[in-house]
Amino acid sequence: MEKLPKIGLPILIGIIVIIIVIAKSAVTIDSGEAGVLFRTFGEGVVIDEPPMGEGFHIVAPWNKVFVYETRRQEIFEKMKVLSSNGLDIQLDASAWYQPDEKNLGRLHQEIGENYLQRIILPTIRSAARSVVGRYTPEQLYSSKRDAIQKEIFEETKKIVDGQYIVLDEILVRDVTLPPTIKQAIERKLKQEQESLEYEFRLVTAEKEAQKVRIEAQGKADANRILSASLTDKILQDKGIDATNRLAESPNSKVVIIGSGESGMPIILGNQ
Repeated sequence: MEKLPKIGLPILIGIIVIIIVIAKSAVTIDSGEAGVLFRTFGEGVVIDEPPMGEGFHIVAPWNKVFVYETRRQEIFEKMKVLSSNGLDIQLDASAWYQPDEKNLGRLHQEIGENYLQRIILPTIRSAARSVVGRYTPEQLYSSKRDAIQKEIFEETKKIVDGQYIVLDEILVRDVTLPPTIKQAIERKLKQEQESLEYEFRLVTAEKEAQKVRIEAQGKADANRILSASLTDKILQDKGIDATNRLAESPNSKVVIIGSGESGMPIILGNQ
């Protein structure tokens, strides 16, 4: 009975050691992640093999696994930049990014896990300062927001693409100007709108006046043509026709005496 504890103690110690080794060797990589293996007694960071995928893995306890999130991620950044005339502009932007999974080993070896702070953010800030510095506050406030968003993205992507990082998009969410500048721009825009409205009213009035002139000219031309076509003979024939129709009416009593200068009867009255 006394020997059992002596035999069981090494077994218990062995079991504990095995559990510790397995715990140290077991690596679980969650969904949307990948692992970079570091061989302590080998070549170091493994770059010539695909990264470790999702699931359960057993590695030598003296090796290490660095886990990276490979899903698309978003970072928000507030920046103070200068416009073309030296005014402070606050830019609120966000970036969609993810590591290049095929080159995850190289990313870890050359840049490291904090690639966001080392590469992405400094590059976005530099590109934003460069791009915004080309525009006036008025352009940034009104018509050029889409343009600066595109230019910041393109300039950032040129650098980031060579750093084993995939940059999907940069969004400019807000541009904040100094209050006095913003108010001045709004007043100017309001005045321009009122000026455009006034010009529109003038153009409309001019078109209406032109329409009236055209109609009046048309009527005048028609009267002139009609007057030129009404000869004395035509007028006399029309008068005879009208007199005949009036005389044929059963309800009319016509008295004719004398004649006018044209020889037409003169109608004095009817009942």
